[in-house]
Amino acid sequence: MTENILSSEIIDFFMQMPVFGRMNAEELKVVARQMSVIELDEGEILFRESEKGSFVCFISEGELDVIKTSETSDEGVILATLHKGHSIGEMSIIDDCPRSATVKARKTALLYILSKSAFDMILEKHSKIGIKLLKGISKMLSENLRETSKRLADFIPSLS
Repeated sequence: MTENILSSEIIDFFMQMPVFGRMNAEELKVVARQMSVIELDEGEILFRESEKGSFVCFISEGELDVIKTSETSDEGVILATLHKGHSIGEMSIIDDCPRSATVKARKTALLYILSKSAFDMILEKHSKIGIKLLKGISKMLSENLRETSKRLADFIPSLS
């Protein structure tokens, strides 16, 4: 499952992702050396809601459904379908809270994985790179929260 992912094609892929936008190619190589690669078959579960999280994933190929449990559906509700260039699980390397949703492969997917322990090592041993990565993740989480707030506001009746 794990392989060397330092090819120029992979580094170029990461450079296009907003979370890595503050990094140059050499800094990205430091991060990429800490990653592993996994492939999920269609229908395979990456992780389940309420499990302890310990990694973030970057989607290189395929599609993943983000599913939240629901009182009205035994299968849960699909909140989003994520494609190439998206990431999932960012919160798990920041906090120690359980996963907030289940993630399942809609189509066969190739994912790059950064574990919490690798993230912590980068912060400790390569602090300038770690700070750039942390800022990228924080920016992404902020954007996701703004989008969620906007979508939620569309469902709340006006108070006036």
